[in-house]
Amino acid sequence: MIAQLKALRYTPAGVPVVEFRLKHASERQEAGAVRKVSAELDAIAFEAQARLVAGSALGRPLRAEGFLAAKSRRSARPVLHVTNIEFEEGN
Repeated sequence: MIAQLKALRYTPAGVPVVEFRLKHASERQEAGAVRKVSAELDAIAFEAQARLVAGSALGRPLRAEGFLAAKSRRSARPVLHVTNIEFEEGN
């Protein structure tokens, strides 16, 4: 789900971009036991994906696909570059 959402902005080349934070929580099997897992991850989207995210509400469940890259040349912190996003219906 979207935990934080910044305003839609445009790059100097006019490309729409939005930065946001994803929050994940689920239960997974590990070593024969059920484990509750949770994590938060910074994310960024461009073009049509940015418009979809910017028009969404906080807390809305979704499925995001993309790739991890360093935040910048100065920061190795990972950021998910979202290339595909699907919002769950009814939420």
